[in-house]
Amino acid sequence: MDNIVEKLKALGFNSYEAKVYIALLKKYPATGYEVSQMADIPQSRAYDALKSLASDKIVIASDDKPQKYSPIAPKELTQRFKRKINSTIEYLEKKLPDVKEDYNEPLHTISGYENVLEKLKEIIKNSKKSIYIEIWKEDFKHVEKELRAAYDREVDVKIVAFGEFMTNFGLVYQHAGAREIEHTAGSRLVYLLSDIQEAMFGKIEQNVTWTKNIDVIYLLLNFVVHDMYLLDVGQNFPEQLKYFYGAGMKNLKNKILSRDGVNIH
Repeated sequence: MDNIVEKLKALGFNSYEAKVYIALLKKYPATGYEVSQMADIPQSRAYDALKSLASDKIVIASDDKPQKYSPIAPKELTQRFKRKINSTIEYLEKKLPDVKEDYNEPLHTISGYENVLEKLKEIIKNSKKSIYIEIWKEDFKHVEKELRAAYDREVDVKIVAFGEFMTNFGLVYQHAGAREIEHTAGSRLVYLLSDIQEAMFGKIEQNVTWTKNIDVIYLLLNFVVHDMYLLDVGQNFPEQLKYFYGAGMKNLKNKILSRDGVNIH
């Protein structure tokens, strides 16, 4: 019973109002005196609670002498609060962004490997349409179940796999040079896009950035998609690419990156 009282309080009831409503569900109609006895609260508090609940139309007062009270049905109570909460949320979703006209979604830092994995799982579980992810073999095993569940509920799952792992779901591209990239970056990396509305990227063993900033999301989307373009071309025309650009596209990397001394994939 205490748990029910606490849940009613979470909806805005005070302790006496919650106990009065529960008492009336057990026996109604009832007088204020009877309610105070059933709820085991002082009679004055019972009348205050009944007056408040009657004002909110959660209990109905009769015209009898002495006055008697009856509660609305539990289903009506919960439906009423659902409508109220949903209406409030819808209003806030529309109006809060207008408080600051130039509002931009912030970038949040998530630190610690376990925290990063939990956030990855949460995002994947909430995905409804599409998932683009680049991930290392060591980390994939921790989110494979969630990715498979997303695929099974018809989310479009596309994976760039570092470390030569395979799955029996989604579209998977194998990316060579995982160890070289990890050494250069100082950590394994992760890139995740969910529904083109939410993104997570960074050094998975250290800290990552999580955001719903649409500009960052589209920048990351272009990065991941172009990675997939190159991997798809590489799978279908390996000899031609090797002929023009050398093994591992060394000539192409030198052409674009040599002046800056940057070593990326």
